[in-house]
Amino acid sequence: MRVIAFSRKGVFSLKLRTSPGRKGFVAFNYLFLTLLSLLCLFPLIHMLALSFSSGAAAAAGKVSLWPVEFNTAAYRNIMNKPEYLAAFGISVQRLVLGTLISLALTIITAYPLSKENRSFQFRTVYAWFFVFTILFSGGLVPWFMTIKKLGLMDTIWALVLPGALSVFNVILLLNFYRGLPKEIDESARMDGAGHFRVLWSIIVPLSKPALATVGLFTMVMHWNSWFDGLILMNRPEHYPLQSFLQTIVIQKDMRFISAEDIELLKLISDRTSAAAQIFVASVPILIVYPFLQRFFIKGIVLGSVKE
Repeated sequence: MRVIAFSRKGVFSLKLRTSPGRKGFVAFNYLFLTLLSLLCLFPLIHMLALSFSSGAAAAAGKVSLWPVEFNTAAYRNIMNKPEYLAAFGISVQRLVLGTLISLALTIITAYPLSKENRSFQFRTVYAWFFVFTILFSGGLVPWFMTIKKLGLMDTIWALVLPGALSVFNVILLLNFYRGLPKEIDESARMDGAGHFRVLWSIIVPLSKPALATVGLFTMVMHWNSWFDGLILMNRPEHYPLQSFLQTIVIQKDMRFISAEDIELLKLISDRTSAAAQIFVASVPILIVYPFLQRFFIKGIVLGSVKE
């Protein structure tokens, strides 16, 4: 271990001996974090092995971390059909539209609510109005009737617009905006910049870590949603991916099952199908997350003291 020391005569590098207690502590940390990582990966590895195993082996409980009687029948059961590709495309369309619209609405809602009352009159009233919607809601039936009266049924907008603005995400972004130095906004306003100029040219670029977090929450929500697709889509060919998989794997809707699928179902079970469903649904998020990880890393040290 080296320590840099400063004096009038120059800079010195001192080498300090690491005590046995320190070495033991570091070794224990590495061992503990390694075991913790393995515990987190164990369920994923088990589900992956389960999805590539036969239905009989899965039902007998023979599968642990390695596939037994390897086959890809569970994946072929849900992927080798045009309906699946159509549902996948609808989910991608919902993901893109829903995330972009949600981020835009969250940004323009959180920015004015982050101002003080002297800058935005009745700000507290508007803030409590949004908080009220978290505590109380009209329920499922009024929600469904509103969407139907607006003519959104059986369209992609029925999946995107009802949940376009999340109050939870607004509160997250609002608190982040409040943590930014007020001098940035004041200096820009003194130079003649308006609110929209300040927001899109200064605040939004500084908010990348927060926007990455909010965007990931929104993407996961849209990708994992299945119930709204079942009740808002009148035709099965308009189902998003999760709703389609729910009808195939959980309900086993016979309208989607052909003679070839019946032979294929002999090789799988509910456990192998569920495991395959989990991985198919997780792949897009697993692909997107590495690109957002660097923004999360920046967000961790964003509030640290800098000189």
